[in-house]
Amino acid sequence: MAREKGERSIADNRNARREYEILERFEAGIALTGTEVKSLRLGRCALRDSYARTEGGECFLLNMHISPYDPGNRFNVDPTRKRKLLLHKREIRELHAAVKEKGLTLIPLRLYFRHGKVKVDLALCRGRKLYDKREEEILRSLRRESDRSRREDTKRQEY
Repeated sequence: MAREKGERSIADNRNARREYEILERFEAGIALTGTEVKSLRLGRCALRDSYARTEGGECFLLNMHISPYDPGNRFNVDPTRKRKLLLHKREIRELHAAVKEKGLTLIPLRLYFRHGKVKVDLALCRGRKLYDKREEEILRSLRRESDRSRREDTKRQEY
């Protein structure tokens, strides 16, 4: 994904791209406390094993770990607390229906700052089977090999 003006990446969930087949993406805001934002500015966040859930017409992000901000003392909150995602009502209804009917999962792919606000790249995903992961690995290695041979051919033609 190209880096836009005013956008700075905080954390990536690279494991999710291997474990899940991404069907659709959504950009969501996230409700945070001041010390959490300060900790995120230092890049102290982990998205591994985190997921989102819709409850009572709202969407929440669970299991995302934001380390406590050291100078924050009593203003620090639980590092893995449930955090509210800010989406339009229509999007929440769409996500809820997809998760309930089709058995899909909501996974955060990336956390970033956009114009000073923390945003989450949320994906509607389907879990991959072991043979799908192996097949993807084989295709990736074949692509890498063909790209390498193509580069070598162009180098030979130059000389």
